[in-house]
Amino acid sequence: MEPMQQSVIDAQIVDTAFGEISTLLKGRATRSESQREHHSRGESYLAAAMPDIVCFPQSTQEVSEILKIAARHGLPIVPFGAGTSIEGQVSALRGGLSIDMREMKKVLRLSVPDSDVTVEAGITRKQLVENLANTGLTFFIDPGADATIGGMTSTRASGTTAVKYGTMRDNVLGLTVVLADGRIIKTGSRARKSSAGYDLTALFVGAEGTLGVITEVTLRLHPLPESVSVAVCSFDTIQGAIETVIETVQFGLGVARVEFLDEQQIIAINRYSKTNLSALPTLFFEFHGISSRMTSDQAEMLQTIAAEHGGQEFQWKHSLEAQDELWSARHAAYYAAHALLPNSKVFVTDVCVPISRLADCISETKNDLSHVSFPATIVGHVGDGNFHVLCVFREGDEDQLEEVHRFADGVVRRALRMGGTCTGEHGIGFGKLKYLREEHGDSLETMRDLKLALDPTNRMNPGKIISGDFVEIGLKSASRP
Repeated sequence: MEPMQQSVIDAQIVDTAFGEISTLLKGRATRSESQREHHSRGESYLAAAMPDIVCFPQSTQEVSEILKIAARHGLPIVPFGAGTSIEGQVSALRGGLSIDMREMKKVLRLSVPDSDVTVEAGITRKQLVENLANTGLTFFIDPGADATIGGMTSTRASGTTAVKYGTMRDNVLGLTVVLADGRIIKTGSRARKSSAGYDLTALFVGAEGTLGVITEVTLRLHPLPESVSVAVCSFDTIQGAIETVIETVQFGLGVARVEFLDEQQIIAINRYSKTNLSALPTLFFEFHGISSRMTSDQAEMLQTIAAEHGGQEFQWKHSLEAQDELWSARHAAYYAAHALLPNSKVFVTDVCVPISRLADCISETKNDLSHVSFPATIVGHVGDGNFHVLCVFREGDEDQLEEVHRFADGVVRRALRMGGTCTGEHGIGFGKLKYLREEHGDSLETMRDLKLALDPTNRMNPGKIISGDFVEIGLKSASRP
């Protein structure tokens, strides 16, 4: 972990702003060291940076008034959800205000006939699913952590079910957003399609709080499947596993989840979750259907495809208990990897490539791992070409951490060469800033123009997605006569 960065904002400005915010929120603001430290980082090994003030609004109107106060005093704003991001999204690099959204967790409106719901941004994924019980509907996007819906929207999150149900980009219908000057805007509508104007909803989904603070989200919901089938299959080679995935998707088998685990990850979960899987490249499948006959037919075709590519020990998990055991082991992959090395920490990186290049990308990454000093595992949402590498290093070993960073850099640059992206679902924050020019080229200037149009003084989560120096150049250019 790099040293914690300290704010350089004038103490008198902070004092004045804190007094105004405390009065507004009736005490729901703090400058305590412990709260500021808690809001200084997510779950990464990037630099932590403490805000000067942490506040806890309970309504969109309160967020608006907070941003008006911040605008008067020139204070930066950093939205905060569950703190599960891993690319530095919540570090207050320039101090200022951390706006913790977790007291805004209401379900504001639910329409079962329309299969949509409007929630406040601070509600977590699990809280939302609990609120949908007995409706016949659910929200399938599952990034692993129990993140807030606002945070998932801000990072354009996805997860294991993205191959069937898409990412947050595909499931957000509309937003309420507070802009840098305190204005409240609403984007999108509940209609399933529209040709009216710019798609501002898509602009804010994935903006990581750099354009405004998301306070309400309208989401598309999906019916619970009538039939679910789950299978696990090991393969002699990575190539065989990925070719099975490609054909499964091409044949339109309706796979809801397809997860890849390399042999090192299988070894780790066998130890940690007490499973008994063969230490080989392995796929976990889940199919959703409207009838047991439908999922049975899908199962038979999948088994045939897998056998043609070296699949072995094909097992169907018929009971709910067996299915839950398998997916619990998959969701515990991080903790299983962590347990491989005593007194360790885990650095996680992710990339996404065209599925036709996925086998090559994973194989070359595995070759890189054969030359490093640290243990590592690979897991992936391979139905859409996304995979993660979990690098386990000795806590406090700066040389090994540097080796991890060099390895992760190589993984990203390989993905970019293969026509992929530097991050499939973790976002940019400031951890992956250096790759955006290589990935987006001159369109980065357009991103900066949008940033400055909505946040002309660069106070909304500054230093994230677009580097501070790059924005400052834009600010100076815009100020010329």
